[in-house]
Amino acid sequence: MALSQNEVLTGLAEIVNEETGIDTESVKMEKSFVDDLDIDSISMMTIVVNAEEKFSVKIPDDEVKNLITVGDAVNFITQAQG
Repeated sequence: MALSQNEVLTGLAEIVNEETGIDTESVKMEKSFVDDLDIDSISMMTIVVNAEEKFSVKIPDDEVKNLITVGDAVNFITQAQG
């Protein structure tokens, strides 16, 4: 069963919070992982791996660079769920 964008956003915010300590309320669709949330590449890879496990999706390495904002990641995960 595919999750809604809000459900994915909530789950992704929890993953970001666990990895970086950033408040889940700060993780919004329009926020950039690097510019707004100050997430480095190592933390981003951990977030991707955790998101793959949590949402049962595969995010190819060459796709990760296209996930600029939280919304990009939410949309990718939502679509990848089928």
